Amino acid sequence: MSSHQIAAALGGGVRFGRLRALARGRGTLIAAAAVVAVAVLAAVLAPLVAPYDPNAVDPAAVSQGGSPAHWLGTDDTGRDILSRLLYGARPSLVAPALVTVTAGLVGTALGISAAWTGGWYDRFVSGLLDVVFGFPGLVLAVVAAAVFGAGLRVAVVTLSLAYLPYVGRVVRGAALRERNLPYIAALRMLGMSGPRICLRHLTPHLLPLVLVQVATSFGYTLLDVAAFSFIGLGAQPPTAEWGLMVANGSTGILAGRPEQSLYAGLVIVVFVVACNLLGAGLSRRLLGEDR
Repeated sequence: MSSHQIAAALGGGVRFGRLRALARGRGTLIAAAAVVAVAVLAAVLAPLVAPYDPNAVDPAAVSQGGSPAHWLGTDDTGRDILSRLLYGARPSLVAPALVTVTAGLVGTALGISAAWTGGWYDRFVSGLLDVVFGFPGLVLAVVAAAVFGAGLRVAVVTLSLAYLPYVGRVVRGAALRERNLPYIAALRMLGMSGPRICLRHLTPHLLPLVLVQVATSFGYTLLDVAAFSFIGLGAQPPTAEWGLMVANGSTGILAGRPEQSLYAGLVIVVFVVACNLLGAGLSRRLLGEDR
């Protein structure tokens, strides 16, 4: 019997069983995924569906409420809020996506390699992840912005580092348990090398766990990126970005024109809640936590 047949018999069925469970997802999971999909489509199709240029200023339509010409109204410079929300989905989603993908890939590699190698390398990686975990991501991003300057690039790099422990620590613990399962011992007996076992068998079995962590972290990362822009260290004017829109519209709240901050803040809240529900749903369906 080949190594692939042994892996399929002893461990492979778990992975495909989890994926089949996902296909039978519940309504909350589907609704959360739909919200995320709509946000992604808005970012991709913004040039086609946005009624106006997001930076087009109309002095004759300053701080107007909703109307047939501007469904969600205009901001304090006459820019269409709906168009800016649609275009703002791009930086608001791309930056968190880069953070979570980077943290997911590097965190998974560190967690699996530490659990498999053990010894001083495991202690070093675990200690490093613990140290990074002790620093809030937003604080690290602010310090980095003070040193390297404001911008979303600084936020992406710093937050990627800050979110490494959220994936790496969990993956390491799961990999320690996985490496003691019978199919790993069988693959070792067949003479398969450690790196090949980790790449071909161990990593796919841990993929559902990584997906859950990434889905859950995505919402919190978007919140951090929006907060970074809100305090003026992320996206810079006139860029359409949700956190920056909340900041730009804050002066209009006391003047009775809260539309810009209200709609941008509402979009952020809905998306973050959807990501949390998506992560919880994936956890139940993929990790066998359904009750």
